[in-house]
Amino acid sequence: MRNVLRCLRQLRPAFQRRHCVLFSVNVGEESPCHFGKSCHIHSSAYRVIDPGETNFVKNHSFVAITRALSTDVAKLRNTETTKAGPLVEYERRIANGELVEGDACQVDTLSELQRLYDELVESADVCQLDRNSEKPVRSGWLWSRLLSHPSYSPVKGLYLFGGVGTGKTMLMDLFFDQLPSNWRKKRIHFHDFMLNVHSMLQKHKGLSDPLDVVAGEISDDAILLCLDEFMVTDVADALVLNRLFKHLFNKGIILVATSNRAPDNLYEGGLQRDLFLPFIASLKERCVVHEIGSSIDYRKMTSGEQGFYFVGGDLSGFLKQRFQQLIGEGTATPQEVEVVMGRKLQVPLGANGCAYFPFEELCDRPLGAADYFGLFKKFHTLALEGIPIFGLHNKSAAHRFVTLVDVIYENKARLLCTAEGTPQDLFEKIVTISEAKNMAPRTSSRSRKNDDSNLCVDNELGFAKDRTISRLTEINSKEYLEHHAAMLSEKKENMDQSALQA
Repeated sequence: MRNVLRCLRQLRPAFQRRHCVLFSVNVGEESPCHFGKSCHIHSSAYRVIDPGETNFVKNHSFVAITRALSTDVAKLRNTETTKAGPLVEYERRIANGELVEGDACQVDTLSELQRLYDELVESADVCQLDRNSEKPVRSGWLWSRLLSHPSYSPVKGLYLFGGVGTGKTMLMDLFFDQLPSNWRKKRIHFHDFMLNVHSMLQKHKGLSDPLDVVAGEISDDAILLCLDEFMVTDVADALVLNRLFKHLFNKGIILVATSNRAPDNLYEGGLQRDLFLPFIASLKERCVVHEIGSSIDYRKMTSGEQGFYFVGGDLSGFLKQRFQQLIGEGTATPQEVEVVMGRKLQVPLGANGCAYFPFEELCDRPLGAADYFGLFKKFHTLALEGIPIFGLHNKSAAHRFVTLVDVIYENKARLLCTAEGTPQDLFEKIVTISEAKNMAPRTSSRSRKNDDSNLCVDNELGFAKDRTISRLTEINSKEYLEHHAAMLSEKKENMDQSALQA
């Protein structure tokens, strides 16, 4: 409170120069609103009224205004002891040695997240975030046409983008974990979110506007939607997103997203991108866009160097031996995993939460994120044999491998693998269009021809490779593997306790 009064004393000359009226108020009363119930008006403890507004003050209830403002002063008094949020938690973890102190860019991003957190807490009732509060009647197909005006949230969301390993996912989790448990909130990977959307669309197939119904179901479940790794590569997703989020924003959804790409660069060079562009405009209108400008890759600061990533040829026997060590006394047998819409994935070998695949079985077949998410719902460890060097000849497999690593990372799963090269070597022949243009030409036309035949020029893959290299590095770090072991131990303890209680 002393800090507030000190700031006001510093601002007094400015108020005097503007010939404004400054109302000071008493502390600790609740204001009766004109809508028949008492309420708190969220504003500053002191309000500056221009001379032109004094007629309003004369003709309206001065007592109601001062009482409403006094409520906020009481709240400010309690701020010193009740302050919470991602920035506060970040500082606590730094002090306790749980996190490495981040750079100024991370702290700046946390300030944005803290600002959003404070706005959400202040507007929780208006945004209808409380899961226990009465939900509004959902706007169905007919109702949405009778009432054409949208119900935008008064709070704008946040779109965070930046390079790989800058801590976007960690910051998102830090923000989400501080939110009240009774809020209508959801934190999900973008891949998984879109799989759910397509599955829901299939369920409502035949309706005049199934996307409106899907948006209604999503908003019923969560008003605050946190999407990690927002990345549009699929034309089906691109065509759905514009109309889906038009409905979602109209229903008051608040979006918090992380991405490697700025909004204007999403789905760059994609098919029918002109149909996707209105979504970018809506995204920028409904979200504050913030870049994390850090050049530090915090994943590569981990202490592990190799972990379960083994480089070399003919390591099949060695990998199976390590796989057997992980499953212990269990016997690995072929298994089956159910994925979305009744599809099933065949697992060559599996036991005790560990699955074994040759690379070709998992990444050289027409599989996608749905199959990989289904796999890690049943297994916590993947043994993957024979990851190749990627180039033009196996471009599709490279795309699937990037998606696979994203899903492994999102599920905090463990990867045991053999590869033809280091993570950097795997993607050496994958470049973006701009990188290809900047490559120095060869003096020999023959060597240039050989280079071109192996080079894969792909903007999306070239952009994603840095994220994949970074994640492979972290997945094989000492810290990641220790965290995975602790997670398995905790899960086993919970299962043992449940068995004893039964």
